[in-house]
Amino acid sequence: MSASEQPPKLYAAQEPIFPKRVSGNFRNLKWAIMIVTLGIYYITPWIRWDRGDALPDQAVLVDLAGRRFFFFWIEIWPHEFYFVAGLLIMAGLGLFLFTSALGRVWCGYTCPQTVWTDLFFTVERWIEGDRNARLRLWSADWTARKIRLRVTKWIVWLLIALATGGAWVFYFADAPTLAVDLVTGQAAPVAYITLAILTATTFVFGGFAREQVCIYMCPWPRIQAAMMDEHTITVAYRDWRGEPRGKGKRRRAIAEAAIESSRLAGPTIVGQEPGSTSKEVPETQAPGDCIDCMACVNVCPMGIDIRDGQQLECITCALCIDACDEIMDKIGAERGLIDYVALTDEANERAGKPKVPVWKHILRPRTMIYTAMWSLVGIGLIVALFVRSEIDITVAPVRNPQFVMLSDGSIRNIYDVRIRNMGAEAATYRFSLVADVPLRIDLEGTPGLSVEVPADTTHLQRVYVSAQSDYEAATADQTPVRFWVDQVGETARTHEDSVFFGRGPQ
Repeated sequence: MSASEQPPKLYAAQEPIFPKRVSGNFRNLKWAIMIVTLGIYYITPWIRWDRGDALPDQAVLVDLAGRRFFFFWIEIWPHEFYFVAGLLIMAGLGLFLFTSALGRVWCGYTCPQTVWTDLFFTVERWIEGDRNARLRLWSADWTARKIRLRVTKWIVWLLIALATGGAWVFYFADAPTLAVDLVTGQAAPVAYITLAILTATTFVFGGFAREQVCIYMCPWPRIQAAMMDEHTITVAYRDWRGEPRGKGKRRRAIAEAAIESSRLAGPTIVGQEPGSTSKEVPETQAPGDCIDCMACVNVCPMGIDIRDGQQLECITCALCIDACDEIMDKIGAERGLIDYVALTDEANERAGKPKVPVWKHILRPRTMIYTAMWSLVGIGLIVALFVRSEIDITVAPVRNPQFVMLSDGSIRNIYDVRIRNMGAEAATYRFSLVADVPLRIDLEGTPGLSVEVPADTTHLQRVYVSAQSDYEAATADQTPVRFWVDQVGETARTHEDSVFFGRGPQ
């Protein structure tokens, strides 16, 4: 196979990208979102929340040892995993909603890869200079200055990555205690392993892989097309206004003067006297607003040209809008050559029709369906959170043996009942049994039918249920029963159904 017949490569070698510093409304918005999101991520593990002596006082904590998740006043137990599942469903529906309405705003503003890469770009500009300085440094020979700048940048990146990994492990243990253990070498090996992995991935992904993560590792660019339609607002170039491109203000002025002169002189005839029937040369076309300054390309963190149309690599960060608006201000043209627009706006603007209001693009059947689904899941979780009981029980019959025949001929079944006291104080719980036939219930280790359970703990209680030999329950194969647990002095109660196994008909 010849070189010209080689199949296309599925992976392109990374070209270094050195985005230029830009200012504007969207850049300021990205600064604000970066500060807020990073602030939440780094500070949250250190927030305290008083839950009493029996519980940890960290506001947000994934307690793997205790198999619980604490979020301020909310405590989620393992059997309540449906809350986590509901939050994941809401996150997915929210992503669908925002993508269908505003394109890849998640990718451009709040994706962790975007936020940390943007932070690493900021450090790079701070140490090595803006775009031109970094380009010169990249192509320069390795000198003491280049080594110093690179090593300094990498050290700062590594410190940020270390803080990132450190903040993550603090969500899984008491942050002040774990911080001291990490420094003194007393932390568990899994903490150091997790810290090392997260530090390395942040350092590599944010500092070196950068846009390659979005292009080759993230599946969302390939899924987003299913969420978008002609009404989706996304970053786009108004080529009907910008083309043909005129290079520089002076050349544009000369072109416009030539157009005006041609218009006043009438059409030009090629190789013929006036009045000939030869084909006329059309008048020179007026240049568009784009002066081909490449400002939009130079600020793009993905290294693409938005003027080429919608591309998989575009994360709609809108920095090209700020860069283009700045150029439009300098040449005295109207802003918005690159802007957030929908495909339907193109046809309207070409035809000279008024632009469709933004709210009509956003409030349409698809987005309203996503909003309704998102809201229903959220309301369901809130209702489930506030109506859940502070008591939870599980009943497990001991099946080996299935029943025991006592000396008086009665039949006994044994059950392991787990009681979860999800309250903040110790409580006493009373057992009772409901069945269609007479049955006797006894608790192991206590003469009564009550047991005290400490706050926020699970208590395993062995329960005996007996039926006299001549009772129906003793002679039947199975009898449905219902275990009730009531909190003494309170209205909280819960139940679980099970079965009583008899010896069967003789």
